[in-house]
Amino acid sequence: EVQLVESGGGLVQAGGSLRLSCAASGFTFDDYAIGWFRQAPGKEREGVSCISNVDGSTYYTDSVKGRSTISSDNAKNTVYLQMNSLKPEDTAVYYCAASPTVPTWSSWPSDLGYDYWGQGTQVTVSS
Repeated sequence: EVQLVESGGGLVQAGGSLRLSCAASGFTFDDYAIGWFRQAPGKEREGVSCISNVDGSTYYTDSVKGRSTISSDNAKNTVYLQMNSLKPEDTAVYYCAASPTVPTWSSWPSDLGYDYWGQGTQVTVSS
């Protein structure tokens, strides 16, 4: 059974940090890219970051670039998203998802390319 389990969300003040984790099981982790997406109330889901376990490439949306770092621990089948200098506009439910396709700069933000999804973790940033 494929599972993606997010953790690490919570309530933090603006300027603070959080590290989100995505623990994967049930598929060959090394063959997949893992993406982080978020959805705020009343807004569409958007791609935040992505890492390919095939070639190590990483991608970030402009709004988090320079404030966030995505990494993968293949021994633990876990991807992390370290988010620093958090802003109220980062408030959303964060989801991780797995894609069997090697991502490109144009493809990674589209949720259509991801086969498996986690249940999400809430991130709330207070001003």
